[in-house]
Amino acid sequence: MEYALEIEGTPETVPGGTSILLLHPSTGETDRFDTDFLKTDTDSFLVVSTRTTAREVRQKLEYYDVDESRAVILDTLSIERGYSRRSSDNVHYVAAPDDVDGIVHQVDRFLDAHEGKLRISFDSVTELAYYAGEEAALETVERILELLDEHDAVGLFHLSDEVHDAAVVDEFRALFDGVIDLDEDGSVDAAFR
Repeated sequence: MEYALEIEGTPETVPGGTSILLLHPSTGETDRFDTDFLKTDTDSFLVVSTRTTAREVRQKLEYYDVDESRAVILDTLSIERGYSRRSSDNVHYVAAPDDVDGIVHQVDRFLDAHEGKLRISFDSVTELAYYAGEEAALETVERILELLDEHDAVGLFHLSDEVHDAAVVDEFRALFDGVIDLDEDGSVDAAFR
């Protein structure tokens, strides 16, 4: 299965199983990359959010005119922060942002339950590493990439290159089929295998 990409500097299409790392500065505006990725050539998508709550993810999707009927959101923050939460078919929760087994389980569950062209956005791996540690974050990403491959899905993973040591960034970079580098000035450089 081929997936169209409408992100500056990337190939027009990528095969199922493709994983993309979005490297960005801490203050980088990543929402447009995320929403362009999610609204193109997609039957269903999952947003794994370790950075914002489900409510904030919904606001982002609405602002960028992404079809919310195709969205499933995994909120890793609300329970730990004590926010009110209502589970539904399209919004799921794990206990905390460092609940890596819970996150992987929910990704697997989403991929098993949906058919067609499936995309996953993971925003953000940096936040996951903050809560769970860099080794656990690397391992979690590897587990999710195996699921993408298994289910012929594609994924976009956010990582702030200013927060991690260069060696750690290189470890993450090596896991992915494509890397999109977003600079402070908004310019984009993309490299795909």
